[in-house]
Amino acid sequence: MTFRRTCFALLFCGALLRFLPHAPLSRNIPVSSIIWSADGEVLRVTLASDDQFRIWTPLAEMSPALVRAFLLKEDTWFYWHPGVNPLALSRGALRTFRGERRQGGSTITMQLARMLYRFNTRTPTGKLRQVAAALWLEARYSKRALLETYLNLVPFSGNIQGAAAASLIYFEKPPNQVTLAEALTLSVIPQRPSSRTADEAGLLRARSRLAKLWNPGNESERRQLDLPVTFASTHDIQKPGTSWSSHFSLPWIAPHFTDAILKQRMAPPGRIHTTLDAALQRLVEKQIRRYRTLAGDRGIHNATALLVDTRDMAVKASVGSADYWDESIDGQVNGIAAKRSPGSTLKPFIYALGLDQGVLHPRTILRDAATSFGAFTPENFDGRFFGPLPAEEALIRSRNVPAVWVASRLRQPSLHQFLQSAGISRLLPEEHYGLALALGGGEISMEELATLYAMLANQGMLQPLRVEQSAPLTEPTRLLSAEAAFVTLDMLRNNPRPDEMGTPLYRGGWPVAWKTGTSWGFRDAWSVGVVGPYVLVVWIGNFAGQGNPSFVGIDAAAPLFFRIADALNFARPGDDALNHQPPPGVSRVAVCAASGDLPNADCPQTAETWYLPGKSPIQVSRLHRAVAVDAGSGQPVCPPYLVASTRVQVFEFWPAGMLKSFREAGMPRKAPPRMPACTAEDARDGPGISSPMRGVRYRLRQSRPEERIALEAAVASDVQKVFWFDGNALLGQVSAGALSWRPSAAGIHLLRAIDDHGRMAEREVIVDFSE
Repeated sequence: MTFRRTCFALLFCGALLRFLPHAPLSRNIPVSSIIWSADGEVLRVTLASDDQFRIWTPLAEMSPALVRAFLLKEDTWFYWHPGVNPLALSRGALRTFRGERRQGGSTITMQLARMLYRFNTRTPTGKLRQVAAALWLEARYSKRALLETYLNLVPFSGNIQGAAAASLIYFEKPPNQVTLAEALTLSVIPQRPSSRTADEAGLLRARSRLAKLWNPGNESERRQLDLPVTFASTHDIQKPGTSWSSHFSLPWIAPHFTDAILKQRMAPPGRIHTTLDAALQRLVEKQIRRYRTLAGDRGIHNATALLVDTRDMAVKASVGSADYWDESIDGQVNGIAAKRSPGSTLKPFIYALGLDQGVLHPRTILRDAATSFGAFTPENFDGRFFGPLPAEEALIRSRNVPAVWVASRLRQPSLHQFLQSAGISRLLPEEHYGLALALGGGEISMEELATLYAMLANQGMLQPLRVEQSAPLTEPTRLLSAEAAFVTLDMLRNNPRPDEMGTPLYRGGWPVAWKTGTSWGFRDAWSVGVVGPYVLVVWIGNFAGQGNPSFVGIDAAAPLFFRIADALNFARPGDDALNHQPPPGVSRVAVCAASGDLPNADCPQTAETWYLPGKSPIQVSRLHRAVAVDAGSGQPVCPPYLVASTRVQVFEFWPAGMLKSFREAGMPRKAPPRMPACTAEDARDGPGISSPMRGVRYRLRQSRPEERIALEAAVASDVQKVFWFDGNALLGQVSAGALSWRPSAAGIHLLRAIDDHGRMAEREVIVDFSE
């Protein structure tokens, strides 16, 4: 009875020890941070706080062959003893007493106790403490927990601890991917880490001896025992007097990116899964190295690049300098985060805001001429002026005066307010910059610039960049309409690449919408754009801020930009390019090519452009007018006309300011003749609106969408087209008859009918909707 009680008490105490709450063994063990790429490569491993490389890895994430190899080498009876193997201890003690070669008798649990509690096991007292601690650990923790902790603490050479760190350093593999031969090799190192890592041949002999004890379960496993192992070495030549293990190094990929991750991260050390793609990182780095070699004679020694996937805002490649270890270029400075003048790279957003605020459409004619905006008189980079030109061409050719003019017309938001809403940091008050902000007067980082261009690709929706896979996609903020973002990107897609004689890039289904920038003093050369589903930002310069005439966006940054873009397109042809279909609120209209307005009857050439209903400025062109002139003198004549001596000639009636701009640009236009009083247009010949009727209130049923209001006007005999507007929104055009119209909202609508001679009639109409 007493024996039963004793057994029951022992079992109860054992269960109590095992199941009472206790901290995991890993709790107080310092670990390294291991940074992973999105495609499964290790980017960097940091030292733990005790200066050891220790990558804590759960047992389930270790190769079964690796676990079995350690058990075979260190403790075959691990799952059967209570922490101490009396037979092994007695055998080891006897050999020591006889003065024979020492044989260890410590179990895995005893070795773990020594590593955890740092016992001096060379003395009898220390050995007894080790035995007691092993029994205590076995009582408190499961065999699985003990084995996992041991495999994460077992020492290899130098400051390498744990099977995960060793497999990564020696074989460049995580512990779940090692082969059987590699597992056996790793398992024989901890017994004599210093001697075995100093002698590769001795290490392989020890592995062969252990392999003879392995009982292969099948023929495939038997063949793996004889396979050679290939060590990962970073050097080709071993220096005399150094161990072969000193030739290994841990991964060091994207150092600027990993530096930034570690600096910003607030969580404790451990696994960090990033969004960076190691393959794309190497692609970008390779192109930078090659370009640096080719362009070095022009003083181009440094470059940075940032690649972002617009689909999830993940950073896929980040190169903070051309060479992290090159002190001559201050290579360890991270140019990705540096604030620099963006040059002209902000111009697309000026035009996008202008599209949204009704300042322009792509074919609006802007003046590129010497112009003063108060005390600010901008000049173009090349010192020349091109005269009047369409807005799209002004953007593509990066003309400064048109951009400043558009910026001066922006209201709610202005460019400064837009940048503030986009989260651009460290902006000074708007009064500090004035209109110079449009030309790069402020400072912006590559990350912020990439975010802005990704916003264009994402239909005007702003989201922050993501560098860790655990970072959620935040709720986007709309900064531009989908229509303005689409049209802006479409204009940038027509920007010809510098090496193709004006031919836009369309390769592999990936159009490129891009822009360059050059800062004052030739300190920064930029090229940035949307490449398929990615945003790519490239910067050329030097971190000391010294100018170089070679630092011009189109000449220095654009070639590298397209090298990376082409390599990216070639490497990832399966990546889906962004949808280039126009959103529902965008339409195509024909405008007079010379004026950018709706063509009148005398316009000789039309061009199609994008139009944002309710926003885009639109009116019938009055630039071209047919004038009856005398065939002999060429002067305008008054009716009645003599058929034999009169002909009709179309003249361009440019405003005086535009004619001056043409002359200054070296493209003078023929001035129209002085018009006699008899040629003044008679307003009575304008359209006469017959429907909708004056003073009538129209009521439409919401359930009957087919109910519409007819828009009809009587026009003069020389009219071919009538354009109908609801306020400033173009409803459509008719050659004859009525235009069918259903208002989008109830209320008062100001309808305008304008014929193709520019004559106009207006009528207010009240519309109600009923159930």
